[in-house]
Amino acid sequence: MEITMEKPSIKKAVHDSVIDPSLKKIPKIKVEGVRVWYDDFEAIKGIDMTIKPNTVTAFIGPSGCGKSTFLRLFNRMNDYIDTFRMEGKILINGKNINKKKVDVEELRKEIGMVFQKPNPFPKSIYDNVAYGLKIQGIKDKKFIDERVEKALRQADLWEEVNSNLKKSALALSGGQQQRLCIARTLAVEPSIILMDEPTSALDPISTAKIEDLIFNLKEKYTIIIVTHNMQQASRISDYTAFFYMGELIEYSKTKKLFTNPDKQQTENYITGRFG
Repeated sequence: MEITMEKPSIKKAVHDSVIDPSLKKIPKIKVEGVRVWYDDFEAIKGIDMTIKPNTVTAFIGPSGCGKSTFLRLFNRMNDYIDTFRMEGKILINGKNINKKKVDVEELRKEIGMVFQKPNPFPKSIYDNVAYGLKIQGIKDKKFIDERVEKALRQADLWEEVNSNLKKSALALSGGQQQRLCIARTLAVEPSIILMDEPTSALDPISTAKIEDLIFNLKEKYTIIIVTHNMQQASRISDYTAFFYMGELIEYSKTKKLFTNPDKQQTENYITGRFG
């Protein structure tokens, strides 16, 4: 379906079926009694959580504790796994995203994903950012040009690449590639951005740029980040959730969790006694 410039919003369909922007008093994300199994293995054990809009929420915990599995529930990435089974509800602005009538492709336009390793397409910088718009049927070149520039500016990459947008994305540095992937996500104007260890493959300078970017993006987006770097969680997040063996042990404002945790398990983890 071609989208004209008269109404350039590309989110109408998902707003109709999943996310109603008028419901401002309803929490952005609410998780109710969520449990996840892979075959007989219970990976997520009864989690309840509310995530507020325009915040950065960090998921921390040792490897294999369920952080990434839980993160991927929000855009239904686990649906691809044959042995996956879930109970409970995930509500986004009051709408259950796991109902059969939900258009999963539309949902994923609204909930962007940035992965651990940069994964640019073997295309130009421009075509990487424009990709999501083009596959939605948008053909207006001026509109695409404007959206590409806006996304690259939001990702703090425009000044570095604007003179050569036809350059292969694969020729960029690792940090630039990750910011390009963030720009690609931003181009389709999601309201929620999921990040699965987005800086673990990057050098400290590139990591600092991504962290600054995340901090600035929360003005317009709700961001959830999985990180093994507790210093990173303490620097950039408003709220932190500590997971252990599939359970949500503690979830509170970041400063409180790192300075005065309620649970001994949390204190043991953040002080390096295990994990």
